[in-house]
Amino acid sequence: MKTHYLDSGIGRMVQIDGKEYLYFSGTSYLGIAQDMDFLDILANNLFEFGANYGQSRIGNVRLQVFEDFEESFALSAGADSSAVLSSGYIAGIAAWKSLVTEADQVWIAPNTHAAVVPDGFTASIQSNFTQWKKLCLAQSEAFSSQKILIVGNAVDPLSCQILDYEWVKEIAKKHQVSQLIDDSHAFGTLGNGIYGTYQKWANPSINLLVSGSLGKGLGIPAGIILGKDAQINKIKETPMFGGASPGSPAFLRTFLDMEDRYLEKKRWLTDACGIFAQETAKISQIKGSRHFPAFIYTEDSWVKEFEKAGIITSSFSYPTAESPSVNRIVISGFHEMEDLMYLIDIIHNLAR
Repeated sequence: MKTHYLDSGIGRMVQIDGKEYLYFSGTSYLGIAQDMDFLDILANNLFEFGANYGQSRIGNVRLQVFEDFEESFALSAGADSSAVLSSGYIAGIAAWKSLVTEADQVWIAPNTHAAVVPDGFTASIQSNFTQWKKLCLAQSEAFSSQKILIVGNAVDPLSCQILDYEWVKEIAKKHQVSQLIDDSHAFGTLGNGIYGTYQKWANPSINLLVSGSLGKGLGIPAGIILGKDAQINKIKETPMFGGASPGSPAFLRTFLDMEDRYLEKKRWLTDACGIFAQETAKISQIKGSRHFPAFIYTEDSWVKEFEKAGIITSSFSYPTAESPSVNRIVISGFHEMEDLMYLIDIIHNLAR
C-alpha cells in the first residue's frame, strides 16, 4: 500500500492530497485522544502540571498524581499494585527483567511483542498460538518441577485473535510459574472495563505481571505494569524505574478526571463492534471477534477499492518491511453509526 504523510493529527477523518477519507486504521481504539471533552480537561491539566515532567520518580520532591494514578488503576484492574513508566516498551522491558533471571525455562508465544521478549530469547516458531499452547502443555508434563516464565500478548495483533491463558493454571499445579502478558492492545478494549486482562488471568499460584502501552486505547503517552505488591516493589527499586523520566502527569490526571467518559466510549465501541461483526458474519473475507475492534480482511485488492470509496484502512508489512502485508479494519470510538453502515455497505458490494 502507498505510504501517506499527514500534516495534522489523525481522527475520524483524514485529509490526503486534498481529499477527505474516513479513517478505519490505527490503534486509538476508544478515540479518546481525539475527544473534545478529553482535550479540554487535558488542556487545563497541562497548565497545572506543565508539558513534561523530566525528573526521577524517586527524587526528594514528588508529584502525588503518579501514586494516585497507580493506586486507582491497580484497584480497578484487580491488581495489588502498579508501576507507571514513560512508555509501554519500557514497561515491558522492566517487567521481563524482573522475572527472567529466576526462570529455568522461558516459553514465548508466537508473534509476542518485542517489548516483553527477554534479551537472548525469541518467540516460538510454532505457526500459531494453539500449537504453541499444546507444546507448552506437553513440555510441562515431561519436565520435573521447574521455574517457568510464560510470555505472550493478550491479543495477537497479526490475526486479531484474543488469546486464552486458562491452560497456564494447569501448568502451575506442577511447576512454579511466572507469567508476563502484554496488554497494549487490551487496555480500553478487553477484560475488566477499560483496564485490561489482569483480573481475568490472576491466580494465587501464578506470579502474574501484565504490562503494556497506555497510548493506544487509553490515549496516554505512558506505560504500566500490574502485579503483586512484592513484584512491583522489586521493579520500583531498579535503576530503570528510578533513572527514567515518567509519563506525563497532565495525561495521568486527565485519565483520573475522565473515567466516566472513557467508559461511555467503551460502551459505544462494544456496540459498534457487535454491529460490524453481525453484519459481516457471512463474509468469508472478514475475520475477527466482536470483542475486539480490529478485523482482518484477506483480499489485498480491497485496499485500493476502499480508498476509491473514501476509506483508509490499515495495510502494511509487519513486523518488518519484508513481512507479508497485513490488512485490517479498525473500528474506533470516534466513528459514528453512519460511518459504520457506509463501511458495511462497501464491504457487501465488494464481497458479491
